[in-house]
Amino acid sequence: MSTVNLKRLEFSPHENPLLEPQEIHLRRRYVQTGISRDLVDPSTGEVSAAAVVKTVEEKDDAEFVKVFAAGVSALYDLNKTSARVFQAILREYEKTPMSGGFADSVYLSWFDGGLSGQAVGMSEKTFQRGLKDLLEKGFLAPRSPNLFWVNPALFFKGDRVAFVREYRRKKPLGDAAERAGLERLG
Repeated sequence: MSTVNLKRLEFSPHENPLLEPQEIHLRRRYVQTGISRDLVDPSTGEVSAAAVVKTVEEKDDAEFVKVFAAGVSALYDLNKTSARVFQAILREYEKTPMSGGFADSVYLSWFDGGLSGQAVGMSEKTFQRGLKDLLEKGFLAPRSPNLFWVNPALFFKGDRVAFVREYRRKKPLGDAAERAGLERLG
């Protein structure tokens, strides 16, 4: 994974690079973002099916944001600092006016000891460490100084969210391709 240098951001003022599906590799798994309602992979023709177990809970606004932030933080292995910064940015995003039914970017400015002048319980350096992690993991992308594109799968103003965990069976070690790979390693 490449590291982000906050002093040398590559801005994308006209196009949100986070609209395309993304894949972030973490320690023991990967997280994909993007929306697909197809059960058939159009590029390979492979049909995939899944058993789904769903639970629905109603939460008030404050609890909803906390549950959402905690769920996303857990999926992306955010450390405590990054999770706190994500929650602070979510609060800023909630205040961002919508245009065309959504808000595609968020303005983040640190002044008077806080984000948009509001204390967030951390120093500017701590905020920057968390911001850097969120940029590296595809939560945000620089649009212009202090203005960031948001990943629409991770920032939204909707009233529902579903966290889906997919489990896949491991292929038996007898699989020829897998055996060939192990033989090359051995």
